[in-house]
Amino acid sequence: MQFKKLVKLLYVQVLIGLALGITVGHYWPEFGASLKPLGDGFVKLVKMMIAPVVFCTIVSGITSLNDSKEIGKTLLKSMGLFYVLTILALLTGLAAVLLLQPGAGMHIDPKLLDPGVAAKFGGKEPPKGFVEFMMHIIPHSFFGAFADGEVLPVLLLAVLCGFGLSRIGRAGQPVLEAIEGFSEMLFSVFGLLMRLAPVGAFGAMAFTVGRYGIKSIGSLGFLIGTFYTACIFFVVVVLGLLARMHGFQLWKLMRYIREELLVVLGTSSSEPVLPRLLMKLERLGCKKGIVGLVLPTGYSFNLDGTAIYLTLASLFIAQACDITLSWGQIAAMLGLMLLTSKGAAGVTGSGFVALVATLTVMPDLPVAGVALIVGVDRFMSEARALTSTMSNAVACVVVSMWEKACDREVLHRELDAGYVEPELTLDNPDPLGSRSHHQPV
Repeated sequence: MQFKKLVKLLYVQVLIGLALGITVGHYWPEFGASLKPLGDGFVKLVKMMIAPVVFCTIVSGITSLNDSKEIGKTLLKSMGLFYVLTILALLTGLAAVLLLQPGAGMHIDPKLLDPGVAAKFGGKEPPKGFVEFMMHIIPHSFFGAFADGEVLPVLLLAVLCGFGLSRIGRAGQPVLEAIEGFSEMLFSVFGLLMRLAPVGAFGAMAFTVGRYGIKSIGSLGFLIGTFYTACIFFVVVVLGLLARMHGFQLWKLMRYIREELLVVLGTSSSEPVLPRLLMKLERLGCKKGIVGLVLPTGYSFNLDGTAIYLTLASLFIAQACDITLSWGQIAAMLGLMLLTSKGAAGVTGSGFVALVATLTVMPDLPVAGVALIVGVDRFMSEARALTSTMSNAVACVVVSMWEKACDREVLHRELDAGYVEPELTLDNPDPLGSRSHHQPV
């Protein structure tokens, strides 16, 4: 009986899916590689829900804030924290690659590298420069923001609509009620879709192992190990210290969002778990309006896993090609990465695309050097997505505390008890169990 209850838990099902995916991909690689549509299909199903979920959450959140000045202040504090974390992530990747030197001794001739690998990603290049990036945020039309499925244009639209509804008062009440009702429906549908997470994780992992093979890790295993070491250091030391400074324990938060972390691990993408994270952070006592503003913004501006990857991969290419960079060149590269790590946020495979974009404008490093990494990039994408997801969860709780919008009693009670996955029944159509749990402060 206990075993049956255990198997019903979503995170256990995802773990089983991951294990089966690795097994199938390893022993039947061709069949495993053919299962890619399972992972891609799950991610596409969830991504189609993200834009309307973000819109509804932010609009209803903004209208719940008493003072409109809170919004600008919250966003300003969030951006400050995001950039501090990004800088620390860049420095973590730099320290790891300089200390462990995974590319030393490879002696690769840049002229022999295949430039075609980087050329494949040229069309997906993120916006260059601050002005182009800001123009990219403005959608072509009201519904175009939803059609493109990118978070930042939807966030801009939601903030404007939230302000508009706040200004017209009672006249906007029917619209607000419709948005909140639509939001309830979206979260219920999303909870049902998350039941497919084990299948998506199985397909994605079977494809990764079947297509690239576990043996491919061996040739660049030191690089992968260095990257994972840097990510673990950032999570345990930087995020752990940040959480401790604000009175909560990182490992308890990780335990609370373990289902989401496993889905991210299986799909190599943080996007499928955005709606569930929004709800879980509310359950932790964080005010809905703050969560709705900070978390979606963090998904575009707080990609710490990508930041670690950029410095580590760039310096790895330099070491492998026997290119010595001065501290001035490294500093210029870090400044450039502060932009490219944000600009690729809405692009599929953002880490690798951001690396190509960085090397394209760095004359000191060969852009063709990405050919050294492309074979194992998939094995590093999981760590990129996991690191960024954990960083955004911690940042959201921290900013909520700064804004006095976090009920610490609820936070500690929930973290101590841990999240219990509600059973899916006819009497409980909301599998997330999020709406009736409590009302955040």
